[in-house]
Amino acid sequence: MVRPRTRRTLFAGGVLTGLMAQQLVLFAVPLILFQDTKEVSTLGIAYALEWLPNLVAFPLAGLLADRDGGVRLFRRANLARAGALGLVAVLCLVTPSWSTAVLMANGALLSILMAPVHMAVEKVVPQVAEGEDLARTQSVVQNMELLSMALGPGLAMVSVLVLGKVWLLVLAAAMFALAGACWLPLPHRAEKGEASGGSAREAVFELRLGWRLLTGNRPVLLLACFNFSINLVVSTVLAANAAVITGVFKAPDSSFALLNMCVGVMGLVNLLITPLLLRRFEVGMLGVIGFTVVCGALLLLGLASSFAVYAVAFVVMLVGDAYFNVFNRTQRVKVIPREHLGKVMGSFFIINDLSFPIGGILIATVVGTAGPQGLVVVLTVLLVVFGAVFLPLTIRGFERALAEIRGREGAVSEPHEQAGSEPREEARSEPRGEAREERPERIRQEPRTETRTDILEPQESLESLTERGSS
Repeated sequence: MVRPRTRRTLFAGGVLTGLMAQQLVLFAVPLILFQDTKEVSTLGIAYALEWLPNLVAFPLAGLLADRDGGVRLFRRANLARAGALGLVAVLCLVTPSWSTAVLMANGALLSILMAPVHMAVEKVVPQVAEGEDLARTQSVVQNMELLSMALGPGLAMVSVLVLGKVWLLVLAAAMFALAGACWLPLPHRAEKGEASGGSAREAVFELRLGWRLLTGNRPVLLLACFNFSINLVVSTVLAANAAVITGVFKAPDSSFALLNMCVGVMGLVNLLITPLLLRRFEVGMLGVIGFTVVCGALLLLGLASSFAVYAVAFVVMLVGDAYFNVFNRTQRVKVIPREHLGKVMGSFFIINDLSFPIGGILIATVVGTAGPQGLVVVLTVLLVVFGAVFLPLTIRGFERALAEIRGREGAVSEPHEQAGSEPREEARSEPRGEAREERPERIRQEPRTETRTDILEPQESLESLTERGSS
């Protein structure tokens, strides 16, 4: 049997290796596409092909995570990513004229496969860490996403000099396979009654159940809307990042790599700082601190008059985003029944990630009037007003929901204590067994009176600075 510490190490190793492999892909693919076509519009089409399948795939990936338990889904999705990249690399080497079409089709496929990987991580975190370890493990996952922004591009820039951009895809494929192998020793825990497949009607029913559970869980629904509002502003920053850095500040293209490296280094620092902050502050207070830092950094980004100020504000924004995400990731998994976590989070991420294409549309349509930085300032002011009202409501909603869950657990455990006074062993063991079987059903069926930015989705390479914000 794998020890808890070893289990957490293997879990973290698989996640970090997969994130770094993703960084290699998102470093190599845009360079190959732009080198092949010399058209920026091609990168825009590739971006759309990445996001649209991803949004559709999340609910189905959540359903699969609930049925599978998460571990086997993570392994299979990473092996599929490795196989797809290996095939793409062969086609690009054998028939270079097919490179653009093959890479764009592969981008859509990898987008679909990213959803089950993300949902598998979401599902497995509560399995490898509980109680006080949950917040620490969620902070490790969040900061590994930042750390991969430094390690991934660094490895890519060294490897491309030795291997070339196409062979970089082969290296990424090997790393995806290694990520899946890291989770081989982790126990496979399919939920009772969910392990086997079902008919199309059952799948539709479970997807609708995920939406009902989300809309009926008030703090989680508030958190999804709150994440959307933060990500909307962050996505406008990321979408306009290249134009501001190279157009407004006239900085060289290498500035993208510098920003990525700085963000990654701060991710490493956060791995050391976040546990100390969790000892000093409650998770809710860490969320308030993170949101405040994000808003201050966004205002500074909108008002910055030099690249140096802009770069510092950009790094601080993503660091504050990471702090908020510790609150975001930790609290939501506490109030969602574990057997329905994937279904609810699949619906959650649709709301969460819709902000990214909307932010791109805002940049394309409004930026000519207000300018990219002016648009960021306006949206940030609206975000501050929204947050001042809804962040306290969200935090209090989680507190009440958690109090109700503890109250129900206490009501279930009270008969156990009374049964302990019975002289016969049978009298003690039978009600306990019944309570264990009934408790998950009660938590699922009893309605809560209180009806998911990560903030950071897995961060990509230097081109990913135009793509992601909260998770």
